[in-house]
Amino acid sequence: MTFPSTIDWHFSRFADLTPFDLYDVLAARQNVFILEQTCLYPDIDGYDLDAHHLLGWRDVDGKRQLAAYLRVLAPGAKYDEMSLGRVVTTPAARGSGAGRALLDQGIAHAEALHPGHRIRIGAQQYLERFYASFGFETVSAPYDEDGIMHIDMLR
Repeated sequence: MTFPSTIDWHFSRFADLTPFDLYDVLAARQNVFILEQTCLYPDIDGYDLDAHHLLGWRDVDGKRQLAAYLRVLAPGAKYDEMSLGRVVTTPAARGSGAGRALLDQGIAHAEALHPGHRIRIGAQQYLERFYASFGFETVSAPYDEDGIMHIDMLR
């Protein structure tokens, strides 16, 4: 199966997500962060309710499938800066450029929502070069979070 390159982006508040969209988001986060990466942690952490959510959809064989997702938190919600989190590209979309497109869209939406604020991410350390290519700079020593080494980065 070839994954199409066109992504249909939807950016919305939690209350505007349909139950079906929310189901797909939570399933993707669970499949990647908890099952694939074998991390037992509370994915439903209270931040989703006030976040803006970016969902990237593709049509695959006549069916809409979630390709990529992230959430944007306002300054002060988790950090002094605004933040991007729960950044995920689904296994079927990996290698298609969906991750780069997700970050491009996510940064643009975040900066439009909160102009003049920096963006902080808690990144998995192995993705440091990927995030650096978007202008993020490492601002912490590596630390273990749920069994995976992370670093804090700012843009």
